[in-house]
Amino acid sequence: MLKSVFFGLIILICGTLPGIGQEQPVPKELLQYVRDAKKVGLPDAQIQQNAVIAGWNAAAVKEALESLGGTPKPGAAPAGAKEQEPAKSEAPAQPVKPAFEQPSATPAPQRAAGDAAAPSTAPAGNDGGSAPKPVQRNVPEEYRIGEGDVIQVSVWGEREASVGSVVVRPDGMITMPLLKDVRVAGLTPGEAEKVIAEPLSKLIKTADVTVIINQINSKKIFMVGGGIKKEGPLPYTYRMTVMQAISEAGGMSDYAKRKKIYVLRNENGRQFKLPFDYDAVLNGKRMEMNHVLLPGDTLVVPNH
Repeated sequence: MLKSVFFGLIILICGTLPGIGQEQPVPKELLQYVRDAKKVGLPDAQIQQNAVIAGWNAAAVKEALESLGGTPKPGAAPAGAKEQEPAKSEAPAQPVKPAFEQPSATPAPQRAAGDAAAPSTAPAGNDGGSAPKPVQRNVPEEYRIGEGDVIQVSVWGEREASVGSVVVRPDGMITMPLLKDVRVAGLTPGEAEKVIAEPLSKLIKTADVTVIINQINSKKIFMVGGGIKKEGPLPYTYRMTVMQAISEAGGMSDYAKRKKIYVLRNENGRQFKLPFDYDAVLNGKRMEMNHVLLPGDTLVVPNH
């Protein structure tokens, strides 16, 4: 009898004490960040990496991705779904253009998002092996290549015509083995592929070109003022808002002037300020103040 009462008290305490047997809710700011990042087409692995760099807890980021339709938890299945039931497809899947690897009997190890990959060493041509992997450009499709960016150009089945890593020069050009100089600045990766493939097809029949962005150096915003945890340049990899930029920079210090934040922007040779009230936007008010930042903007977070 005493044992039953004792165990009953333990269960009652564990069920009522905060943090015991209960999962902490994912912060709504993190959920919104993940939603916005998914809207611009960033892969889950890139979102995870960016969010951790911005200061979010890795476990919380993983939970946010799972709750918004990211990679499901091991062993988890939707309510009412049949266990291990394969999905049915109405039409056969179309082959996807490979990034840089030839199909082979032995599957190649998968890369983490954002890692550079060398061109394939397999012989040219499609030998009818496994389906090629989808292209992982590391940036949204609408991203425009800029001076200083580091890109990779892979020519399917032609290792000697490929470039593993090349910096876009100040004149907007890159140098390739067979073509010498090609202008890519101002183009999306898809547009750059066509520009490179057109002259290359005169030397290589049906040249299949893939352009990958390995490193973004051309587009940045700048965080200053002492009220932000990480001052300095911030890579502009998607159309981020002021709230997202603050999150990417690790958040604000305890002494930040939350109502005195502003964006400093240069446009047509004129400089002007865009005010931002952190508390108002955080509470769902004055959402028009949550400006979409542009490359070259400076976000000023004053300190007391």
